Amino acid sequence: METDSENVVDPVVPSASAEAELERAFREFVQRSDFPCLGARSVVRLYSYSLRVYGALGRMGNSRALLDDLASFTAEHSEASLSAFVAVFPHSPPENEIVFERRLWQQLQMIHDVDPQGANWAAGVSSDPHDPHFSFSAGGRAFFVVGLHPESSRLARRFIVPALVFNPHEQFSRLRAEGKFDGLRAAIRARDIAFQGNENPNVADFGERSEAGQYSGRQTEGDWKCPFRRKP
Repeated sequence: METDSENVVDPVVPSASAEAELERAFREFVQRSDFPCLGARSVVRLYSYSLRVYGALGRMGNSRALLDDLASFTAEHSEASLSAFVAVFPHSPPENEIVFERRLWQQLQMIHDVDPQGANWAAGVSSDPHDPHFSFSAGGRAFFVVGLHPESSRLARRFIVPALVFNPHEQFSRLRAEGKFDGLRAAIRARDIAFQGNENPNVADFGERSEAGQYSGRQTEGDWKCPFRRKP
């Protein structure tokens, strides 16, 4: 995979005050009254999330710590109806959506490459990023990843620094089983149209087309190819 590491500083361990400030900013971002994602608002309100700060997005130095933190998050919030893990990368923000997308997939590839369970893909989802049933897997668990960054064309993704939000896929299956998913999805999409002024052209339901194209938030072209590759 192509890298742009020469433009990205090495990861820096954040101070406690810097991490607290970024978490405050994230909570304010999501808790805006007009923020579209009702699921995210619920997660923040109930504190059913974990937020950790790393260095620059797209560096191998983040990967093992991020994988360990994801494992701790899933153990801590396994019983929550809705939860999310928020990985924040405040250093060297990308100058545009293309660069962010490249770094996002670099980071996910690196997490996968160091994952000792990488060969055991999460059950119920595909490891082929072009398959309509693809979902990213880490530690044997499936996640829908939402990328946030300052240059996003979607206002609901325009956070002050780059971040990746890992949403456990199993919670969507649980909402479907409880008959709550369709109503929540419709409400979020309607709020997003009101927030942005137009419908998100990149959104799709699981099984319609690969969710990989939605991770960065950029409207991908029809011939877009996901760079992620599962290791043997």
